Amino acid sequence: MQDKKADLAGPGIGDYAELENVLPADYRSLLAPKETQKALFAAKNYIEENLCKELNLMMVTVPLIVDTTSGVNDYLDRDGSRTPIQFHISNDYDKHPVDAELVQAATKWKRMALKQFDCQVGEGINTDMRAVRKDYFLDHDHSAYVDQWDWELVVTEEQRNLQLLTEVVRKIWKVLCGAERHVLERFPKLRSDKYPNLPEELTFLHAEEILERYPDLPRKARETAILQEFPAIFIYGIGWTLQDGYPHEMRAADYDDWVSETTSADGRPMHGLNGDILVWNPVTKRRHELTSMGVRVNKQTLRQQLELTKQLDFLELPYHKAIMNDEIPLSIGGGIGQARTLMYILKKAHLGEVSVTVWPEILKKMCREKNIHVLD
Repeated sequence: MQDKKADLAGPGIGDYAELENVLPADYRSLLAPKETQKALFAAKNYIEENLCKELNLMMVTVPLIVDTTSGVNDYLDRDGSRTPIQFHISNDYDKHPVDAELVQAATKWKRMALKQFDCQVGEGINTDMRAVRKDYFLDHDHSAYVDQWDWELVVTEEQRNLQLLTEVVRKIWKVLCGAERHVLERFPKLRSDKYPNLPEELTFLHAEEILERYPDLPRKARETAILQEFPAIFIYGIGWTLQDGYPHEMRAADYDDWVSETTSADGRPMHGLNGDILVWNPVTKRRHELTSMGVRVNKQTLRQQLELTKQLDFLELPYHKAIMNDEIPLSIGGGIGQARTLMYILKKAHLGEVSVTVWPEILKKMCREKNIHVLD
């Protein structure tokens, strides 16, 4: 049996010798760098406009830095493996300083912002979010610089169920498929028998169901295997401990609800009101995550998840107090990886072809040798 525990927290390959084998040997970009930029913004604009239409969202500004004491930064996992960059602002000769940190994701901030922008039930926000995640291994689809469409929508207590989650996922999938068609029409060079388009329909499976199919495989290997059967899937219930004693993947305890009891399509008891969209990438021939989302915790499930993760001290932070005191709306939300999505739609082999950030020289050299144009 492969090591399941080592596969729980943090994505990425983690070894440049392995990455060299992952990057395609016969790669040729279908678009030149100038064409790539034009196509990139065509897709980006389409997704922003239509995501707002489908989910009734409005575009809002979003912070790059937040106050450390606010508790609104995202710690991504619950094992402490990925921490934000912190810095001290010695304002007014250190008489009125601020301890701040770079955003890792706007997950919690968005829920606070729903109140700030007076969003009512059925209304929400979308952001063009930028973040820094210093603890990622820098490979073909992970970078220290992160851009996402981070969105959040106000819901009622009665709407906190799998039906709503599934409806929202289908609307997002409709937008992503539409963006691909939009770009293919404008840039016909992207049409290739070698790289099939996104399927019109997603397959919905619970993490427990995937484990049942591949009980001896760790998470990433299970995802790779299931994507050979279904090239585009949504995995329900990420964070709850499965039958093998491990969660499908670690999830922070204070945003997505992964403890609520649910029922599978065939009537079995399950847990979790969240999940991920994954697709099979025909360029890299690997699993490819596009977005993560979920119904957010209410005060009952927040406490339950913090108890399970031994993080009850978080309840003293302003964000967590706001949930416990019913001061901010109930919501559903998620983050769609911009560079990840554009990399897929534009048939690219590397994130650096659609996103400008820092890469180690070993990776840049590797890409040059494989005809992959990484932006500087």
